[in-house]
Amino acid sequence: MTQAVTAQNYKLNWILLLALLTSIAPLSTDMYLPALPDMAKEFSVTTLLVSSSLPAYFLGLAIGQLIYGPISDRIGRKIPLIFGLSLHITASLLCIYADDLQTLLIVRVLQALGSCVGLVLARAAIRDVLDTSSAAKAFASMMIVMGVAPVIAPTLGAWVLLFFHWHAIFIVLALLGVVSLLGVIFAFTETLPVERRLKLSFRHVFQLYFKIFRDLSYCFPMLAGCFSFGVLFCYINAATTVLMDSYHLSEQQFAYAFGLNAVGTMFLSAMNHKLEHKFSVLQRLSIGGFVQITGVCLLLIAALLPQMGLPLVLIGLFLAVAGIGLTAPNSTALAMSKQGRQAGSASALMGGFQFLFGLLSGILLNFLPWTALFNLSMAMLLFVLCANVSIFAAKRFFSIQPVA
Repeated sequence: MTQAVTAQNYKLNWILLLALLTSIAPLSTDMYLPALPDMAKEFSVTTLLVSSSLPAYFLGLAIGQLIYGPISDRIGRKIPLIFGLSLHITASLLCIYADDLQTLLIVRVLQALGSCVGLVLARAAIRDVLDTSSAAKAFASMMIVMGVAPVIAPTLGAWVLLFFHWHAIFIVLALLGVVSLLGVIFAFTETLPVERRLKLSFRHVFQLYFKIFRDLSYCFPMLAGCFSFGVLFCYINAATTVLMDSYHLSEQQFAYAFGLNAVGTMFLSAMNHKLEHKFSVLQRLSIGGFVQITGVCLLLIAALLPQMGLPLVLIGLFLAVAGIGLTAPNSTALAMSKQGRQAGSASALMGGFQFLFGLLSGILLNFLPWTALFNLSMAMLLFVLCANVSIFAAKRFFSIQPVA
């Protein structure tokens, strides 16, 4: 497999497998969003409170990636994938038996510790075998396929709720884990040769993370991508409250609105290929940041002027989320461009920061004192401003140190 994908024209089926592995986490995040009001009633809590299972899930994603990254740099990519997917399957089944919010929070963290393995090791596998330019294409291709996950996840969840109890959503997630596990066992060939593996002790892991973070060629684009993802996590954390509680969308209407925003991510991910010959990786990253900040400004206008109604809210959300189609693949390619043998740890650190911001976005939204929409707008504004500052810093740095 390594020989097959080292070429500029990587195999599409390889990207599809990596995209499937990466999609497990967003599917596990989004599929049960339409069920939050039903779960809140069953647990006798508010929808906002049961939404705290999202930050708990993000916590598991952040911690898990920091563990899998250095382990995969030491023993390879395939064994951690098998372990993580097995944990995801087990925890998804345990979610079925959660009869109170506390139990749900615990098993959701376990589920996240399993499902995050695909996020970190897909990025590492691409860096194992592709250069910066090819990696940007591969990440964009993967983003297109991954875009299907948030499109179908709430819709699939809503359809399941039409016929079954919310427990059935976690059965579907467990089955997805089984399919992914079989794909890894039979179709994934190890991408990290033995001679390139690192001999890491527990102490060396922290030293390695510190060394990677101090590398400005990694730090600036990594933070740009993570802050950009923070906008998405604000949306995921607050979407149910804003669209279903404030604007009274039904479960199916919410699913379609949620999916429409994900279509924007897919579209700009596809445009990343088209823009390749006109704009550099850094320029495409900047365009994505501009699209996001435009959407957040529209959303803030909608929050300040409620008479503008739902259409402006949906347009603002569409642009704020769609911009990730450009910021995610290009920031990732830049950050990973010089990481070489430590790609697993670098990927893990990036993923850990991404979902740490997801956790912070949930905490921030719970503490802001205004309406749900204004809280969402202000939280998004904070993240998107930080993202664009990081993009500017990356442009300044790479103007001195050319991209590999």
